[in-house]
Amino acid sequence: MEPLLKNFRNLSIPVLWSILGTSQEKQLLDLMGFAMIATAIVVYLALSFFPAPYGRYSTAAAGPQIDSKLAWIVQEAPSLIIPILVYFLMDNGRPTLEGKILVGLFVLHYLQRTVIYGSLIRGGKTTSLSTAALAFVFTAYNGYMQSRSLLQFRKLGEGYTTVNHPFFIAGVAIFVIGMAINIHSDAVLRGLRADGSPGYKIPRGGMFDFVSAANYFGEIVEWTGFAIAAGQLQGLAFFIFTLANLVPRAMTHHDWYLQKFRSEYPLGRTAILPFLI
Repeated sequence: MEPLLKNFRNLSIPVLWSILGTSQEKQLLDLMGFAMIATAIVVYLALSFFPAPYGRYSTAAAGPQIDSKLAWIVQEAPSLIIPILVYFLMDNGRPTLEGKILVGLFVLHYLQRTVIYGSLIRGGKTTSLSTAALAFVFTAYNGYMQSRSLLQFRKLGEGYTTVNHPFFIAGVAIFVIGMAINIHSDAVLRGLRADGSPGYKIPRGGMFDFVSAANYFGEIVEWTGFAIAAGQLQGLAFFIFTLANLVPRAMTHHDWYLQKFRSEYPLGRTAILPFLI
């Protein structure tokens, strides 16, 4: 680790390029994973006190605003594009089948989130430029970290790396279930305004019968499965960050629904985890 830290003091593109495929890049990816976990703690604490400034929580105090649809597509794009570039343009040695499958699932998620979901966002709302910029940096960071760790450094004999291992099979199945929940929940939310009527409504159906933020719950289930199937630090780090990012936002949504609809809101519905919180 010491040579890598010494290189960081003289960080440049040539230095980064020179360590690709070496043990120092593996150290870098591990360091990125630990940094993501540390950042998750800060994000959780910040979002527990200050709602993310987007959509209904967007305020002028958050700085310059941009169209939410444009912001979403641009900020999510790196996690779609970077893994594809890594796969086709970089020397990844001999990636395992399991690594290819997991990168494929990662790309599938961001294809759906960036292109399909992004194209269906209705205009009119804004997002702070700073929020979109931070999200862009994160998805670029995570796109590189996940794709390189899975393609270059996931080797046979390290953890459960076979497609017939129960943890891999279970993880992939959980991921698919989570993605289905996420897609269905997004469709429910879009349907609330299909008739063009103004104002907010109570979402119902699917996991919304159990939690206020069913779309967030679906994402958490997805990345839980991904972390189980991957069995690597980087997948675990992303799962922890997802929890830190989405749980406080779900709590904010839940409190907003309770204040907005009061006695009309279903009493048994929790914020993000059915029957728990």
